[in-house]
Amino acid sequence: MLIVADGGSTKTDWRIIEEDGQVISATSTGFNPNYNDATGICKLLEKGLYLEIPAGASGTIYYYGAGCWDEGRAALVQSAFNQVFPKFVTHVSHDILAAALATCGNQPGIACILGTGSNSVLFDGQKVVDNVTNLGFLLGDEGSGSQIGRKFVKSYFYREMPVELHPVIEAKCPNGRKEILDQIYEGPTPAAYLASFAHHFSKHVGHPFVKNIIKSCFEEFVVRHVCKYENHENLPIHFVGSVAFYFQEILEEVLREHGLHQGQILMKPIGNLLKYHLDNRPELQE
Repeated sequence: MLIVADGGSTKTDWRIIEEDGQVISATSTGFNPNYNDATGICKLLEKGLYLEIPAGASGTIYYYGAGCWDEGRAALVQSAFNQVFPKFVTHVSHDILAAALATCGNQPGIACILGTGSNSVLFDGQKVVDNVTNLGFLLGDEGSGSQIGRKFVKSYFYREMPVELHPVIEAKCPNGRKEILDQIYEGPTPAAYLASFAHHFSKHVGHPFVKNIIKSCFEEFVVRHVCKYENHENLPIHFVGSVAFYFQEILEEVLREHGLHQGQILMKPIGNLLKYHLDNRPELQE
């Protein structure tokens, strides 16, 4: 049995290849080793996959997860998988590698994630060779949903947002400033909360003010991350994530203005990721 998973902090997408070649798709609650310990991850794995993976099954698991960016965090996730699926050989990697494999395949390119957060890598067709530092929600995440949402919230309270757009904020947050600040400073997922504003404003992307905010965030991501990679002007620039997917026309405009080569823009990497593993490990198809 082959299992490939793309794991975010809130949701994990699974593809399970049974012995007869049947593909099972599943979705479960996500986790992040920065916020969940091994015990908590074990419980989520058991709850999420107990129907899809029969007791005693064996095989290989490739898990690509948010927060698995160093050996310690990856080892924590690895230990949870080993406890829940002791007969499987598990490989744990960062979710940005999933983006690279799903978009670049075996070719050189730059792979980027634009979702709740953001990240990027330079990929040589076999491995990641460079990664502009991602400073996370508080200091970085340029081009992400959380940065876009933050700019919308600030523009509303700083009286910069056109009045015709005010109802978007007011409908989402009827209790105003207190509700928003409580979610950001005391809520469990402040980055995801801010990113939700980007989703609400996606219906108004034709408004110049909305477009300019989104474009400015993409511009900052391209300048501060993509353009720092060697040979970036000659490589395809690929993107994975809901923000890149839903605002791709604006993203494409920014790439054109910088003379960059647009690659794939995927909502999710899981389909291409599974294909990569099957194509590059034909013995798994037997």
